[in-house]
Amino acid sequence: MLYIMRHGKTDWNELHKLQGHTDIPLNEKGRLMAKAAHDEYMDVHIDLCFASPLIRARETAEIFLRGRDIPIEIDDRLKEMCFGEYEGTENSFQIPDCPINVIFEDPAAYKQSISGSETFEELFARVDSFLSEKVMPEVNSGKDVLIVGHGALNSAIITRVKKLPISEFWSNGLDQCKLLRLI
Repeated sequence: MLYIMRHGKTDWNELHKLQGHTDIPLNEKGRLMAKAAHDEYMDVHIDLCFASPLIRARETAEIFLRGRDIPIEIDDRLKEMCFGEYEGTENSFQIPDCPINVIFEDPAAYKQSISGSETFEELFARVDSFLSEKVMPEVNSGKDVLIVGHGALNSAIITRVKKLPISEFWSNGLDQCKLLRLI
């Protein structure tokens, strides 16, 4: 089986700031969310965990799996989507005509990088290579795999696994510290 989870809350989540590759740690609420998920999903069998190198996802994985003998493998391809110069922007939807909002409002229209942001093509390329090289061999051998990642990253994984069109990229949003079984 394949499971995914989004990291717990950060101060930037609370402020509605775009995080992307910016390495923002969990706040106390995020740590409590990860601990609650640990308790809630203790009976879910997991053989192996892959996590983003960003501290908010890594720490979520560590808290979630605490006390269980489950290896956590860090992979750079699991970083959040890069939002370029817009990382740190607070409440982008309240900024009239903010160019980065196209990623969220109309993913099919987002064709090229905006001020250093990552394109969906680039995001899907790293997700596809990660799934084919790391995840699917483990799942196909009968292992239960967990990926602890980020909002856009997890949406990309869901889109690729379910073979959804880009227009449905955000249709399967995942709440923080909730486990979703994909396969």
